[in-house]
Amino acid sequence: LQCCEEVAELYPKIKFETMIIDNCCMQLVQNPYQFDVLVMPNLYGNIIDNLAAGLVGGAGVVPGESYSAEYAVFETGARHPFAQAVGRNIANPTAMLLSASNMLRHLNLEYHSSMIADAVKKVIKVGKVRTRDMGGYSTTTDFIKSVIGHLQTKGS
Repeated sequence: LQCCEEVAELYPKIKFETMIIDNCCMQLVQNPYQFDVLVMPNLYGNIIDNLAAGLVGGAGVVPGESYSAEYAVFETGARHPFAQAVGRNIANPTAMLLSASNMLRHLNLEYHSSMIADAVKKVIKVGKVRTRDMGGYSTTTDFIKSVIGHLQTKGS
């Protein structure tokens, strides 16, 4: 907190505000648009990212990105292990597919990135193939096959 306060003093035009985690969660649910950037320790970050994932469809649909000066890591956005899904072909692959798309964009492979992201969005929009967390009974394989079926080259 002290480090953030010191840096905030260097940028007086940027609003800096502290908030306890329970109030932050409530504010995030009531009015998420009030936030531009949230900085917090890892535990609170895990709480917030799982809360936010729940607001937009669950842990299975949110991609994640972490950056340092030298590296970028692309993974699911919510750290919610779905251990019950291991080996059962029931996990929602959306978060991982969108993470892969984001990685391709980061590598300046925009064409390939958008092909994957567009196909995933089409599958979700059509709504015929939905994994259990999305209110359906489709398998992971069903979802992937549907995404592959919606892959289109640009201009098609």
